[in-house]
Amino acid sequence: MSNTDQQNAAVTDVKLLASSAYGDERHLAARQSIYRWQQPQYDLPGLVVEQLQGTTGRVLDVGCGNGKFVRRLRQDRPDLDVIGTDISAGILADVPGPVLVADAQALPFADGCADAVLALHMLYHVRDIPATVTELARVLKPGGVLVASTNSDTDKRELDQLWRRAAGDVLGVAEGPARVSLSARFSLEQASELLGAAFDDIQVHELPGVIELTDPAPIVAHLASYEAWAEQLGVPFVETVQRAEQLAERIIQDNRAFHIRCLGGILVGCR
Repeated sequence: MSNTDQQNAAVTDVKLLASSAYGDERHLAARQSIYRWQQPQYDLPGLVVEQLQGTTGRVLDVGCGNGKFVRRLRQDRPDLDVIGTDISAGILADVPGPVLVADAQALPFADGCADAVLALHMLYHVRDIPATVTELARVLKPGGVLVASTNSDTDKRELDQLWRRAAGDVLGVAEGPARVSLSARFSLEQASELLGAAFDDIQVHELPGVIELTDPAPIVAHLASYEAWAEQLGVPFVETVQRAEQLAERIIQDNRAFHIRCLGGILVGCR
């Protein structure tokens, strides 16, 4: 099995996802926190609310994680019946109900029971993406709305380069192995085609930005949040994170800031 195959298997491992990766919100919150320094700022929950302006009835947030979008929908749209689901009971512990533990590939809902389905930064974690897309369509009413999100293949390449350089230094080679890319299996470049198999009129809303950091701490937190996949990285994890911190400090000293180019996006389709 190639290193890429090993990493893909790891990012879809249900036991790992429900325990060390998302057993609580610690790692997810660390990855989310780096966007505090992004310009322009995007209110992602607000953008999702905007896409559901014409929706009434039930909304299923599949793979809702720490409930960031569930909370916002219940705040801004108390008229909606919002239900969150996730593979991890641990990460749902602090999400206000109703929530339930469920596999996105086999949702415990009747056909056509929902007016909207959310699949936000989660489809790259399911083992069978086409089957899961079909499952999301199954639970939607005709005319229902799907809102999905993911990142581009080019997203945060500066962090990828930093990791490979740090890993190379730790291993004593010119360049070390790549870090795990969570969105690689369902990137912004692939998403329209994958969703288009079951949904119509796919609209893509790109969200480009630049993160500027004068302190390496958010970089360290982001890289450390991949701890669940340490075994698949082919390099001592803690030592590589420490070396990445040293390299980031040097870059900040030389350039006054560490710049990270981001590109994510929201995709909207109809049943």
